[in-house]
Amino acid sequence: MKGISVLGSTGSIGIQTLELARLHPDLFRITALAAGSNVDLLERQVREFRPVVVSCSKETSAIELKRRLSDYSGPLWIGHSTEGLERAATAVGADLVVGGLPGSIGLRPCFAAVQAGKDLALATKEVLVMAGKLFMSTVAREGITLLPVDSEQSAIFQCLHGNRECEIKRIILTASGGPFSNFPRERMERITRDETLNHPRWKMGPKVTVDSATLMNKGLEVIEARWLFDVPANHIEVVIHPESIIHSMVEFADGSILAQLGATDMRIPISYALAFPSRINSGTQAVSFPALGSLNFQMPDTNRFPLLKAAYDVLEQSGNASAIILNAADEVAVELFLSEKIPFSYIPKIVLGALNRIPPIQVETLEEIEAFHQQVVNRLRKDWAAAVTG
Repeated sequence: MKGISVLGSTGSIGIQTLELARLHPDLFRITALAAGSNVDLLERQVREFRPVVVSCSKETSAIELKRRLSDYSGPLWIGHSTEGLERAATAVGADLVVGGLPGSIGLRPCFAAVQAGKDLALATKEVLVMAGKLFMSTVAREGITLLPVDSEQSAIFQCLHGNRECEIKRIILTASGGPFSNFPRERMERITRDETLNHPRWKMGPKVTVDSATLMNKGLEVIEARWLFDVPANHIEVVIHPESIIHSMVEFADGSILAQLGATDMRIPISYALAFPSRINSGTQAVSFPALGSLNFQMPDTNRFPLLKAAYDVLEQSGNASAIILNAADEVAVELFLSEKIPFSYIPKIVLGALNRIPPIQVETLEEIEAFHQQVVNRLRKDWAAAVTG
């Protein structure tokens, strides 16, 4: 039986991971859970799956969870903040850590898991965007198995399984295009928060759903793929595929193209990571190709969605500071949009403005990466506050 630690247990990836654990109680036991501040859901998860380590994002949430679990029997350590995350990521008995925390908060616990010798099912794009070279060298040094959970990266991983020694000619990342792929430019100025969060294909958390709508999500995946599969950016192509049935493709030197297809359900790549190298029932419905009728493809419009091009531009820079700026600026912009402080059209303006204004610096260690990221976030929040009050 495989012990699983779930980082981000009350988020979309975490909830679906626990659905699979519930479906296969003979295969998986939940060793640790780390969540944000959703104490109601976390309490239910603890009572059902009985982990030995639990972490909340804030001390107040941890105190409330302890109060609610005063009648709980069995060994249970409850912590919070960075210490709690690292404790969950390195929990004794965890064979595999699911990195499903949103944003930069997942960086340090994912490093901690790898350094503790834990295999990692990685769903947090920011780990490779912010620290790709350092993270992959750490993975290689520790000899752990890194299993991508994003549907596109999982698709590429599956296409490469058994073909690692073959020359890769091209990686083709597919994108649904989000809800606004056919909107005229003038309509982009009036997009609402509710429209943005209503993704036509995928059920995801709010941050990644907004990133999907701006195509930033695909840009982050380009950076992620560059490091995961050691392929230069000019060998990574993005195509819009509205049906989202083909999750990505790999073209090899002989011209053969392998594609991974499946329903638009994150339980498929999660189950592949959990059970690797086996495959298990994911609880998803079969795809009906006659019902689909056709599969369509088109090139992305980087004039209307400039953040995709920005990701490619970042990969041309030396070092990873520009990628950190891109990621930090996007986190702030999406945060402002979700709180309805800026319109949708301001998201790329904030990100591109940050890339133009903030000079990159040399960052190499995990501490330097975290510090520079926070510096960029603080500056952009301060700039926004000054703009509002001014």
